[in-house]
Amino acid sequence: MAVYTQLGTKKLAALISQYDVGTLQSAKGIAEGVSNSNWLIETSKAQYILTMYERRIETSDLPFFLGLLDHLAEAHCPVPRTIHDREGAAFRMIGDKAVALIEFLPGISPDQASPKQAYSVGAALAEMHLAATGFPLQRANALGPKSWVETLERCGTDALSGIDPVLPDTIHIAREIAAKWPSDLPQTTIHSDLFPDNVLMLNEQVTGMIDFYFACTGAAAYDLAVTHAAWCFTGDGSELRTEISSALIDGYESRRTLEPEEKAALPLLAQGACLRFISSRAVDWLEMRDDALVCRKNPIEFVRRLLEYSEMGSRAFK
Repeated sequence: MAVYTQLGTKKLAALISQYDVGTLQSAKGIAEGVSNSNWLIETSKAQYILTMYERRIETSDLPFFLGLLDHLAEAHCPVPRTIHDREGAAFRMIGDKAVALIEFLPGISPDQASPKQAYSVGAALAEMHLAATGFPLQRANALGPKSWVETLERCGTDALSGIDPVLPDTIHIAREIAAKWPSDLPQTTIHSDLFPDNVLMLNEQVTGMIDFYFACTGAAAYDLAVTHAAWCFTGDGSELRTEISSALIDGYESRRTLEPEEKAALPLLAQGACLRFISSRAVDWLEMRDDALVCRKNPIEFVRRLLEYSEMGSRAFK
């Protein structure tokens, strides 16, 4: 989440009037994240999240993203419903940019998860994977192995060195991991970006999984590997928190048992997850506008995770 585009009070009020949600009371920009502009909207009836789609997201993909939210909410997964406008549309256009109004869910994103919280996240992820098997739409992963290599190569060794001298080495690693990438693991619709700031919790219970705008059709085990990389390390990525790792995987398998080939693939999938975030964070670092209300994220945190996964192998998932 972020704010790239400024919307004045009159425009926001006119937009909100197109929904049966009451009158606009306040709107506050949200700075976290890097891809879209977001506001916390308060009306005379309730609170909502308003999203304007800015980067990486095609308008043609919105029926998939927003339909997925409604499908999962109907299956009682803790995800926000899409608020449809008075004409039944899931999104509207402001100029050439699409906007959507989403249900606001209560909860707080944990900074450093406890084992019980990690267990709950794993269980919620598995439940989402099971519910998503009935979702009729599909979407290719635009940030898969091919994209990691292409993105890092496009950044170039000089620019990557300007961020950190170790980053150019990840180009060769990305090529190696992409060449080994498995194609026969069990598939479903995956979140593929389930960081702590995309999970809301009250105490030890998951109350919301949000920001599904990287969701796609993919390997369930890859989604678990992404979540593992996002949750199971210290903040700078320098140390694996083994108790969090065990709790996350135990929670997942309490709802969906991993197949032997999925378990065997986890070390490689986790390295791929790291490369996905190294490449996207590197290009964001280089391309981000100075005037954007955005929290810039350091790719080096995931280089450290990548090296840890490479060294530990399957021991990282015990």
